[in-house]
Amino acid sequence: MTQTQPPQEKPAPPENSPPPPRTSPGPSMGRLVGVDLARALAVFGMYVVHIGPPLSATHGVASWVRYMAEGHSSVLFATLAGFSLMLIAGRLEPKTGLAGRQARVRIAIRAVVLLALGTVMAMEYGGVIILGFYGVYFLLALPLVRLPARTLAVVAAALALVTPQLAYVLNSRVSDSVRQSINAYDPLHRLSEVGVLDLLLTGFYPALTWLPFVISGMALGRLDLSSGAVQRRLAALGAGLTVAAYGMSLLLAGKGALRSMAEDGPSSSGGSGSMALDSGSAPLDGPFPETPASSLLTAGPHSGTTFDIIGSVGVAILVIVGATVAMERLPRLRRLAKPVIAVGTMSLTAYVGHFLAQSVFSTPAGTGTQQSWVPLLMYVLGAIVFATVWSRFFRRGPLEYLLNAATKPAKRIR
Repeated sequence: MTQTQPPQEKPAPPENSPPPPRTSPGPSMGRLVGVDLARALAVFGMYVVHIGPPLSATHGVASWVRYMAEGHSSVLFATLAGFSLMLIAGRLEPKTGLAGRQARVRIAIRAVVLLALGTVMAMEYGGVIILGFYGVYFLLALPLVRLPARTLAVVAAALALVTPQLAYVLNSRVSDSVRQSINAYDPLHRLSEVGVLDLLLTGFYPALTWLPFVISGMALGRLDLSSGAVQRRLAALGAGLTVAAYGMSLLLAGKGALRSMAEDGPSSSGGSGSMALDSGSAPLDGPFPETPASSLLTAGPHSGTTFDIIGSVGVAILVIVGATVAMERLPRLRRLAKPVIAVGTMSLTAYVGHFLAQSVFSTPAGTGTQQSWVPLLMYVLGAIVFATVWSRFFRRGPLEYLLNAATKPAKRIR
């Protein structure tokens, strides 16, 4: 008789060997080209508001570009910030265990660095600097980084419905004496006149009414944007939110419901305003005690109302999905847009850089005295050239490299 050979056993893996990689149906943890393009568009939108002519000095297509940049660019920037949190905390699935703890520490370090950088820049440029507000957004969003997309969307929707009314009530009840008392003991306010109260409630981008944008971006970050079905659903959602919010506002508040605050003059540019703004002036995000409750029905850029938040999120979704689809399905356009995409990969550098360049070159800000589009075009071209050349030699932009280096201590977490 022939003896049957016993089956060969597979050798056991070494005790400390890493687990086998899991295949995922979605995109990798790396950057999404469409998201980088959307981020570049957000940066250029801020350039339009900070450097370009005011809305009152524009006509035709130029007026439409200026109006869309007012408010929507900073909202898109904030939404993409939420998306970036998911790149750190885990795209389709949240990181857990040691990786999850290190990711949360990285986010916290980034928040502190951005808050510090924003405070330093606000000392020179006033409350229009968004970076300090970013730091607060990141800290407040930190407990939510493990939530699934559906839950994040529900949280964002709930905040959009509640926080504008809450902000209106708080602004109405908090007297000037109380504000002064709080600011008197606030070291951030003494340094830059943008203190904790400004960051949370009364500033240009108050966390109370801007968190819905960040959390919406976090929800988008948990979705597979390369999926055609997801793209179609998001496009329908974005269009529905935009039409419903602005349509309802027009119906309830009349033809002036979508009016931009930029039409009131250079001192009313709102959170996307110019460097000429007085950092000590009253903030323009959200309703104020002297405004009637009917202002909650408007949806103009930076009005901070429920309709403004929902409509702006809809626009942000459309831009992100549109950029993603365009980069996936139009390879020739993707090649042509490569220099612009490079700006999106170093958006922090591009954002900070244009403020510094305005100081160095004494560029007129987007105020009533600024009538030409030439300075804006020069800044956009300069950012594209710099980003294109830099990206040929380095993976990250200058400030992105420093920010990444600052988060290296998170690897020591065990």
